[in-house]
Amino acid sequence: MKSKNVFIHRLNSLLKAFTLLWLWLLLSGSNSNAQNFLPICEGIEHAEVIRKINGVDVRLNLLRLDPQKIRLDVIHAMDTVNGTEALSSIAKRHGAIAAINAGFFRFDRSIFAGTPSGILMIDGKLFSMSHSGRSAVAIINDSRKTDIAFAHVDTEVSLKISNKKIPISGMNRERKIDDIVLFTPEFGRSTLTDPNGWEFIFQSNDKKPSSGRLVEIRKNKGSSIIPQYGFVLSVSDSKLKILPHILKKLGVIASWQFTIKTIESSESKFFQMAEDITNGVPQLIRNGEIQITWEQEKTNQTFVETRHPRTAIARLKDGQILLITADGRSEDSGGIALKDLAELLLQLGAFEAINLDGGGSTTMFLNGKIVNKPSDKEGERRISDAILVFPRANCKR
Repeated sequence: MKSKNVFIHRLNSLLKAFTLLWLWLLLSGSNSNAQNFLPICEGIEHAEVIRKINGVDVRLNLLRLDPQKIRLDVIHAMDTVNGTEALSSIAKRHGAIAAINAGFFRFDRSIFAGTPSGILMIDGKLFSMSHSGRSAVAIINDSRKTDIAFAHVDTEVSLKISNKKIPISGMNRERKIDDIVLFTPEFGRSTLTDPNGWEFIFQSNDKKPSSGRLVEIRKNKGSSIIPQYGFVLSVSDSKLKILPHILKKLGVIASWQFTIKTIESSESKFFQMAEDITNGVPQLIRNGEIQITWEQEKTNQTFVETRHPRTAIARLKDGQILLITADGRSEDSGGIALKDLAELLLQLGAFEAINLDGGGSTTMFLNGKIVNKPSDKEGERRISDAILVFPRANCKR
């Protein structure tokens, strides 16, 4: 048995060495602008290279991570659901050695700018619901290593009152005309809603954020204060009729609950146990094969086929984690279509991968600075959430 374990250990070491050699050969090629992966900390390596893809130069930045040597955390801008913040600011505030931009978000100048456009969960707290069964990456950090998994995700959120369940259509986002939206303390100080609706304020006496006693009903006022321990149910006029009569009595107790479901049954348990989850679109690679599920995830073909700056995360066949950015919209880097990105990731050894938010949001932070060249006209774009990298041991830089 001991000799068998030694053999397996040596085989794994050879596999990692071969993969590193293959990465070097793939990235180097005949391009004089290429360079090797450089060690940043134990278990963290970085490479920057310009590769010609379908006749167009593309600047790539790659972070190769040993899951036994690092920890990954998803962090939202300003540590609330609403709002935006530069990646470098998020990373520096939390003391991360490296980071990339992550989930898609509402990108406009409204008061709801920065709210996630898909699932976001941080430290086991659900910040926002999934959208159209789109892709997501889940993270679990334990005392020995960091694991990640990918799946197409659906969420169900409901309010339980007495023996009745009220389905929630949205969470921590703008309330629309025909809507029931749940606001939790993670959203911010108030709901920021317009006055065209009803808001039910629940406050907890035992500091349980998911349950509370109805302490106030506000009609046609909007922007209700969210209790530090409790939540607000925001209901449009058209949805008021489906609420149980008991909900209109002060003092009634209610609680909200959520379920995360994955289309891939093999990933269900992992996502239910995950600490952090953030959204992407679409899936690029599944089980070591290119499977770009853009139609299933209800995105459009132009988004898939056009060369854009891109950000992606992958789990490699040897268990390592790869973070990658591809710059675009500039004379020296033309961006990349998703099929080409998937093919590149497959060549780099990816077993699973999804596309994250890209375009002007594509950003990579390393050792205190941005190492790629963001395409946003303002320079470094303010984003919604990020994946941060922390070494498990002291980093000698």
